[in-house]
Amino acid sequence: MSEVEVVGPEALPELQARVERILAEARRQGASACEVAVSVEQGLSTTVRQGEVETVEFNRDQGFGITLYVGQRKGSASTSASGEDAIRETVAAALAIAKHASEDECAGLADAALMARDLPELDLYHPWSISPDQAVEQALICEAAAFGVDKRVSKADGTTLNTHQGCRVYGNSHGFVGGYASTRHSLSCVMIAEAEGQMQRDYWYDVSRIGDQLADPASIGRRAAERTAARLGARPVPTCEVPVLFAAELATGLFGSFLGAISGGNLYRKSSFLEGALGQRLFPEWVTIDERPHIPRAMASAAFDNDGLATYAKPFVEKGELVSYVLGTYSGRKLGLPSTANAGGVHNLFVTHGLEDQAALLRRMGRGLLVTELMGQGLNMVTGDYSRGAAGYWVENGEIQFPVQEVTIAGNLKDMFRQIVAIGSDLELRGNIRTGSVLIERMTVAGS
Repeated sequence: MSEVEVVGPEALPELQARVERILAEARRQGASACEVAVSVEQGLSTTVRQGEVETVEFNRDQGFGITLYVGQRKGSASTSASGEDAIRETVAAALAIAKHASEDECAGLADAALMARDLPELDLYHPWSISPDQAVEQALICEAAAFGVDKRVSKADGTTLNTHQGCRVYGNSHGFVGGYASTRHSLSCVMIAEAEGQMQRDYWYDVSRIGDQLADPASIGRRAAERTAARLGARPVPTCEVPVLFAAELATGLFGSFLGAISGGNLYRKSSFLEGALGQRLFPEWVTIDERPHIPRAMASAAFDNDGLATYAKPFVEKGELVSYVLGTYSGRKLGLPSTANAGGVHNLFVTHGLEDQAALLRRMGRGLLVTELMGQGLNMVTGDYSRGAAGYWVENGEIQFPVQEVTIAGNLKDMFRQIVAIGSDLELRGNIRTGSVLIERMTVAGS
């Protein structure tokens, strides 16, 4: 079997045929059920620093991963090879693992009747015919614009342009085979500012399915430099209990932690502070959190989940109440609940937001901390206790007074969710979670 020469939608027939061959080989070797994901992808990455080209990298990868079952025993294996010998050997390796695995009554494919049938076209594939020279030029324009903002922004820590395209096909022994091609393009700029013996670093970036729709390179550079210069003079603040406003790009992490807490794996392992919370009021009544997986060109859209089930729009929180967990087939069986077609995660999460932008939320907050950077992994998923190193800006009378660093913010996520005062209109649109800045009524800020 030859390598797939193309990466876009035209690769789908060959990858689908490869999936069928792998499934047939698994049956031939004695698997009672099987699922396989085959992919091919390629990309270009260019980084410049201080006006010089640092790296230009081209990558191309393909391979497959297989999970097969012998009754209720499961085995998995993967390879980056693509030939017939690799298929036989990888299937044999997965089979050997399955034969030595313990039986698991919840193991196995999703029910055949639940397989996705009509797959919507989500318009995820937009290749960018940018040459390495053009990519370098855009990165240099971005960095040069950053250096032009403020003479204290004196060093660059890397400006990187990435363009990626790939094709993935999933199939299983129920007869389901589905695939799609997708692209992802990004430009990021990291700058360093120095003044009065202090050094600060900050960044900005954009990401899109369509390369020509990325923000203007110069605007990304200027934003990175403005954010970096604004942090000069940062200092701690005395320990206090005050309102905290999470900038939109950080607020996504709060809802990411929420998704983790309602995900089946943490729930059936009894390692979530939201175990048994279905039907409980977790947020203010005006908050709704829902999934919209079929938005054309969105960064996390998908027609089917990792089990082959059709994705569908649904709420997880309605009027502040938790109405659904995040479940795949296996975790659903462990909990005695049906899958929510979320094997592999959630696709495009939307959080209720109001009409106030970040400046309006600062005025509403009055006095407190605007958080623009978080450090560390300070979340205990079992208890919900939350403690993170933070940096940002101190706010008095609704206006930013000075930059803040070397503080810790602490609370409990259950309390933090209940104490959300407002969510801004300044939506973060670059990832899987769409939310504005989040104002929380009270947290402990530990500083000097």
